[in-house]
Amino acid sequence: MIETERLILRGWRDADRAPFHAMGNDPRVMAHIGPHQPRAETDAAIDRQNALLAGLGHCFWAIERRADGAFLGFCGIKPGPDGTRIAGEPEIGWRLAREYWGQGYACEAARACLDWGAANLPSDTIWSITVPGNTRSWGLMERLGMTRRADLDFDHPAVPDGSPLKRHIVYRAGRPA
Repeated sequence: MIETERLILRGWRDADRAPFHAMGNDPRVMAHIGPHQPRAETDAAIDRQNALLAGLGHCFWAIERRADGAFLGFCGIKPGPDGTRIAGEPEIGWRLAREYWGQGYACEAARACLDWGAANLPSDTIWSITVPGNTRSWGLMERLGMTRRADLDFDHPAVPDGSPLKRHIVYRAGRPA
């Protein structure tokens, strides 16, 4: 578990399933990620994250607001997706429900995760990926001090050919000095 001034990043609970499913069906949240996600798919994603947490000690953690226990979304570090330029490398990622955008929660959670990764992971680099059109996400990467690695951009193998979400851009964060 990671705690910040306003947030708790923790393993997933059954109570997170319904709000996470709702996020997976919000067209604005999913605009740069992919099509809506059926309940079985969002439940499987939660189960995968809890399995990563049990096996590795980290995952894309659920974000809980300390003030009221509200589920906001997720942020954390997991192995990069198979078949990509960052396969198996530490990847930081986040997704928040739309009503929590623009309040600094993603930045607060991501900074805490980068600090946790620097203190707890052997890798000197943490990676992040998104699609070029996701300006909110890569803008956050830049605000976090991450550096664009255009030489590592790639077409995501899990995204169908012809999809505007096929191309992914790569950012990196080095271990703080």
